[in-house]
Amino acid sequence: MRAASVPRAKIGLALAPGMRVGLYGGSFNPAHSGHAHVAETARRRLGLRRVIWLVSPGNPLKAGQGRAGLKVRVEGAAAFARGPSMRVSDAEARLGSPYTVDTVRALKARYPTVRFVWIMGADGLAGFHAWRGWRRILNEIPVAVVARPGYGLKALGSPAARRFAGARVDERAARLLADMAPPAWMWLTAPLNAASSTAWRESSSPWPAAP
Repeated sequence: MRAASVPRAKIGLALAPGMRVGLYGGSFNPAHSGHAHVAETARRRLGLRRVIWLVSPGNPLKAGQGRAGLKVRVEGAAAFARGPSMRVSDAEARLGSPYTVDTVRALKARYPTVRFVWIMGADGLAGFHAWRGWRRILNEIPVAVVARPGYGLKALGSPAARRFAGARVDERAARLLADMAPPAWMWLTAPLNAASSTAWRESSSPWPAAP
């Protein structure tokens, strides 16, 4: 007897063919102005139609850090992801995996004509070699890294940056990155924003409010 097919999870991204889309993943625990700065810098410099904030259901590398619930973090991210080009999504929870490599492959399979770019801050690149399947991620999708204070040397000297040094693209070609075949990654210089999720968690202050 033939097994019944399992329907694909509804993730509600509504992406049109050919659209340039940035995927900005993170715990956002909590979201803050630094996240908005990274997302907006990438959107503007790369000429993206949309940036999707992918709120992780549970980052395996950040277990035990007092993570708030998914709903709270989605709502917090939505307060900072402003403008018609920004979207906040719990697609990773709906897809059933907290790992970026699985998310990227699933979204590429669902939207084969969309031109995706993975977005991260420089702090993400500094520890990227600890992510599951990090080499596969860089071979699956172009990556844009936005400068963050205190991470320049650590990020650009990281194992991932060294391993894929030959795939680094000059930022003057930023608007072409979404059309490039991976591996291709870019360092985007920008005015720096010092906001930090770790600092907020370690303080006694309430979660940051959007301006």
